[in-house]
Amino acid sequence: MHKMAKKAVLIGCNYPGTKAELKGCINDVWRMHECLIRNYGFLDDDITVLIDTDRSYTQPTGKNIRLAMSRLLRSAQPGDVLFVHYSGHGTRLPAESGDHDDTTGYDECIVPTDMNLITDEDFREFVAKVPKDCRITIVSDSCHSGGLIELAKEQVGESTHEGESVSTPGFKNFLHKTREDTLEARDIEEEHGELHPRDHSYVKNRSLSLSTLIDILKEKTGEDDVEIGKIRPTLFYIFGEDASPKVKNFIKFFWNKFQLGGDESEGHSGILGLVNNLAQGLLNYKLSDSDEEIEDPVKPTSTKHNIVERGILLSGCQTDQTSADASPHGNPDKAYGAFSNAIQAIIAETGGEVTNRQLVLKARKKLHRQGYTQKPGLYCSDDHASAPFVC
Repeated sequence: MHKMAKKAVLIGCNYPGTKAELKGCINDVWRMHECLIRNYGFLDDDITVLIDTDRSYTQPTGKNIRLAMSRLLRSAQPGDVLFVHYSGHGTRLPAESGDHDDTTGYDECIVPTDMNLITDEDFREFVAKVPKDCRITIVSDSCHSGGLIELAKEQVGESTHEGESVSTPGFKNFLHKTREDTLEARDIEEEHGELHPRDHSYVKNRSLSLSTLIDILKEKTGEDDVEIGKIRPTLFYIFGEDASPKVKNFIKFFWNKFQLGGDESEGHSGILGLVNNLAQGLLNYKLSDSDEEIEDPVKPTSTKHNIVERGILLSGCQTDQTSADASPHGNPDKAYGAFSNAIQAIIAETGGEVTNRQLVLKARKKLHRQGYTQKPGLYCSDDHASAPFVC
């Protein structure tokens, strides 16, 4: 008879030495590591840690994060408890043309240390692979994390717009979208946002603005024509087969447009031309060899809520909000994510005996009292909302 196992993946990205640098994400990981062992009975050997400040640990690149989560799911058996914690930057990209199933109008993403974005659809696909009678809890202390598991039911929050029509541009217009003509760029351009916490010497948003992301991608490629509509092609150009499955789906559609010719494929140079040349080879070899199914990204998917019912997301904020990275006065080495810090305080107060809904509601009140504007969210089935946090 299988004995219930408890397994976790903890991910922290401080982006040391870059313009995206944060201070508290690694501290969040180690506090959660201790918490899982002390309060919830996890074994150290069953906790995988990915951090970018110590080369002796696996680096939290996009490829490594996906591999760690895939291994977590492959090793899981019915009855096991699975847990994932991410602290780092978040960002969101305007949804592609025709992405009608996205209930927020954006692709919410986490930002691995190498900028190889992992999207809300990627998280949905991870959760879909969770075995029956098993559940996975995901804590994301990052900006724009509301709705990070695409299609999960919103229990506490204001991120999704189910039943509303989400307007998306045509494919050609989408590719040529710039930072000047998208609301998203104006929404998150200010990386320090509206933060008014009390008693802190350092506060910064865990939001990687699209302008900063674009600048980093320009440095990586040496190309100057990277704009918002070209972020996905650029990610594919840099990471190839290691890019997000969502990105590869988009590129297959993009490449087919080139193959068909016509107005959609005329006049492309710079990064789009480079991606077209790369895609011709990779789509025939690397992408075709992948175990991941490639689908048309502008074709509405038939995915329903039932495939995400075994997933629980606790987000640090709503999709249009930022999460804070902060440190108290006189303790610069004790930096933390505001949401992660609230979780640890609530667990200490309750002895860890708290439901998912209670934890999120308590975190909202605690953060509000501390002067933060972010509002944590909960995304899961009705049953899991009232289930104990973690296990």
